[in-house]
Amino acid sequence: MSETKRLPANVVAHSPLMQAVLRDAALIAGSDTRVLITGESGVGKEVLAEIIHAWSLRPAGPLVKVNCAAIPETLLESELFGHEKGAFTGAHALRIGRFEEASEGTIFLDEISEMSPQLQAKLLHVTQRGGFQRVGSNRELTTNARILTATNQNLEDLVKAGRFREDLFYRLNVVELNLPPLRERREDIAPLAAMFIAEFARGRARFSETVAACLEGYSWPGNVRELRNAMERAVLLSRSELILPEHLPTRVRDAGTHPATATEARQLEEIERQAILEALGKHAFNRTETAKALGISRRALLYKLQRFRQQGFDVGGPG
Repeated sequence: MSETKRLPANVVAHSPLMQAVLRDAALIAGSDTRVLITGESGVGKEVLAEIIHAWSLRPAGPLVKVNCAAIPETLLESELFGHEKGAFTGAHALRIGRFEEASEGTIFLDEISEMSPQLQAKLLHVTQRGGFQRVGSNRELTTNARILTATNQNLEDLVKAGRFREDLFYRLNVVELNLPPLRERREDIAPLAAMFIAEFARGRARFSETVAACLEGYSWPGNVRELRNAMERAVLLSRSELILPEHLPTRVRDAGTHPATATEARQLEEIERQAILEALGKHAFNRTETAKALGISRRALLYKLQRFRQQGFDVGGPG
């Protein structure tokens, strides 16, 4: 990263997958392009939105965050666009909406897949002309806020199911940045754990090698959020400067009980490679379809194929 694009202290990106995402983020941050951030729950989509805003041409402007899943549908329109005094029962004063607040800055709409069809139509209008109306008003207002959105759902599948507007999907998805799950970026697990322990223990604790094996052997379905919670628990339960396996949640501790031998690890790697190469051939070497069939991100698949190519395996064919 350049001097003007340094990573925040709370971001760990040792893995090639994360480094690739951040390189893409750096390339598009200086534009006003709309960005759709995708990935499982807990991978850090909000953190990536913060990075894009910090690296943008408007870092001094506000970064306004709205979790569309956390606000009742009946209130979300008022939250986003504001309302006039007397617009509905309880509207005792004029309210400025989040899009107005975000002018000259960035608005981040998290869990965009939870937005109702009615609000999707109004958001589409914002993306087309920057225009919107407060609830209870016919006066058109405008905003120049940059729009970042995020979801843990597959919006293309929701479009096919009729639950998300296709035209809005293409308006929001000018650039898609997919954050890989923690299980696909194991190089980051130990550094992240160390960072969280330093935060909670104020630098007075560390973890044993056995703990490291447990952390790296666990699949982390809750991703970075789950890892952070596990490290907070470990610090609270530890009465010394050393975090031990018994301080970890049982599910994490059990992951390191029977670590694989080198032979077992090679066998597992061979099984994975065969499965990927077979799927690649089955889908005529189409990377996107192969990744979908395997249940991994396309970027993760490309990283694995690059490694296989370096090992001398044929992964050629149309991309």
